[in-house]
Amino acid sequence: MVRIAITVSFLAAVLGMASAISVDGRAPTVKASLKKVSTVTDSKNIVAHDAARLNGYFKKNTLEARKSGATTGSGAVTNEIFSYIAETKVGSQTFDLIVDTGSSNTWVGATTKFKAGSSGSSTGKSVSVSYGSGSFSGTEYTDSVSIGGTAVTKQSIGVASKASGFTGTDGIVGFGPEDLTEGTVSGSSEVPTFMQTLVSEGVITDNILGVKFAALTGSESSSSDGELTFGGVDSDAYTGDITYTDRTGDYWGVNVKDFKFGSTTLSSSTASGIVDTGTTLLYIPTAAYDKFLSASSGKLDNDSGLVKFTKKPTSDFTFSVGGTTYTLTPSQYLISKDQYENWGISSDSDYYTFIGDGGSDSPNTILGMSFLEFYYSVFDTKNDRVGLATAA
Repeated sequence: MVRIAITVSFLAAVLGMASAISVDGRAPTVKASLKKVSTVTDSKNIVAHDAARLNGYFKKNTLEARKSGATTGSGAVTNEIFSYIAETKVGSQTFDLIVDTGSSNTWVGATTKFKAGSSGSSTGKSVSVSYGSGSFSGTEYTDSVSIGGTAVTKQSIGVASKASGFTGTDGIVGFGPEDLTEGTVSGSSEVPTFMQTLVSEGVITDNILGVKFAALTGSESSSSDGELTFGGVDSDAYTGDITYTDRTGDYWGVNVKDFKFGSTTLSSSTASGIVDTGTTLLYIPTAAYDKFLSASSGKLDNDSGLVKFTKKPTSDFTFSVGGTTYTLTPSQYLISKDQYENWGISSDSDYYTFIGDGGSDSPNTILGMSFLEFYYSVFDTKNDRVGLATAA
């Protein structure tokens, strides 16, 4: 499969500001577009990447582990994933960074090496983060950072001297809670996220991030239809109302329950979930997943690593977050056959985009891209809550 040159088109900040000025006189929201790209040749590598992220980063790299100085392990994982990329300028250089709400450090240098210019300086502190599906270590710098023209002048960034699991991208811009930076930089309790610096430097008033993802259509292998909104939400990106739920746990956590496939209840127990832009699939608790296989005549396909069906499903898959029910229809949860090449699938069978969590401990549900491409998401640090709404 031909690798895609990663570029991001920018929605001009002037237009974004003009369209988003609020009536109460607050600083306007600003927007930047995202590009979705595929580096996949085998769908099993998507599953392996996501599983390593779930079982490594989310399970082991907890606040308690970082406080105690415990190390985190990361096995060899092929970097074949779908990614939403933000073209990010650090100093005078431009990097292609993965947009990740499951981590909070911003770092560069995995592919394109960082060259400090006049605006950047080393703090002399070491920085190290493990993601389960990859890791990096290096030195902390402060420098100007700009995404789609939305800029800060003094942001903490990690400059990698060593990185694994990030071939084809340059690093990560982290949009998780600040707590996740604890213990990652030597001599610092926590470091400010990009969103926090936007607020402290007066670029935006409210620490609120709106995220619009957009599924690839037809046989396209890249798309620039995604969007970040800094400081608020884009009312044109969703329909109906945004439903908010209080954040739980260390990450952008939510409680998830009432898993159903059609009229069959898969689980009514409350699961610990995470809304995560850095995970491709939708992970659900093992008990619900096993019952789903039975109810849908699906089975785990060893060739693809995904769920394959002997008969194409026609029932909706639903679950609730904060008392609101969210639905994925068959056309949404089944991988389009036009996209099989981008998933590295050679069979003509039907495949589902969610999988079981493998019996791991909390969290055991991840609402990844396969869900977020149909639901607009809001990460509201100001009010410590997560919002979801039907994507426009």
